Amino acid sequence: MQIKIAIATEDGMHVSAHFGRAPYYEILTVDAGKIIARERRDKAHHQSGHQHHEGGHAIHGDMISAARDCVAVIAGGMGNGAYTSIQAAGLTPIITDERDIERAALAYAAGTLINRTERLH
Repeated sequence: MQIKIAIATEDGMHVSAHFGRAPYYEILTVDAGKIIARERRDKAHHQSGHQHHEGGHAIHGDMISAARDCVAVIAGGMGNGAYTSIQAAGLTPIITDERDIERAALAYAAGTLINRTERLH
């Protein structure tokens, strides 16, 4: 079964340390344990950082819009607002220590990527 995974990135090779600051998603399509497609998409509001006010939900929604056809959004860290907005959009948010985009995507697809929710802030 094919799945698409959105990974927040600054350079297309590494998982961004923070979801809100990453300018792109690297979208990887995984099927049968192999990456079969890859594309880069712009992520809105990457310069916004943390949004704790009422407009934060709208900004998070915009940030997620480029990943709506994916099953998960992976980053090295993110705030509680982004995490819950990703969940509300029907996607799985993952916070990881893995920095290599391809290893992160393959581990997620295999069910072995650890979600470091203790890093939520």
